[in-house]
Amino acid sequence: MTEKNILAYFKSPEEAEGAQRKLQALRVVDMSITRFSRYPGEGYDPVNMFSGEWSSLASLTQDAEITNHSAGILAAADPAASGMSDGGQGGPTGRDILLTVVVDEGSHHQALRIIEEAGGML
Repeated sequence: MTEKNILAYFKSPEEAEGAQRKLQALRVVDMSITRFSRYPGEGYDPVNMFSGEWSSLASLTQDAEITNHSAGILAAADPAASGMSDGGQGGPTGRDILLTVVVDEGSHHQALRIIEEAGGML
């Protein structure tokens, strides 16, 4: 049988984990949960925040690893850098958790229903 891929976005890891538990009853080939951001990296080390060794405002406010000066300026211009953005960590939708699922074609529609019922956005 052929396989189908599903990418679903959730607002919290707990929502995605709930869908993951229900999906395990199907013929799941592979499944993972990941948090993503529009900026790369794991962010800054808060212990060294006062040392002045941070590359941009975005590295402090958005957990971004800025690799050069120009990228730091661009990222700091984002409304989220000021802390005044209401979009949350995942942007305007607040969905920054990605559930990736690979299922057999016969289980695809059932998997889609499970994900939508768990609050996932396809």
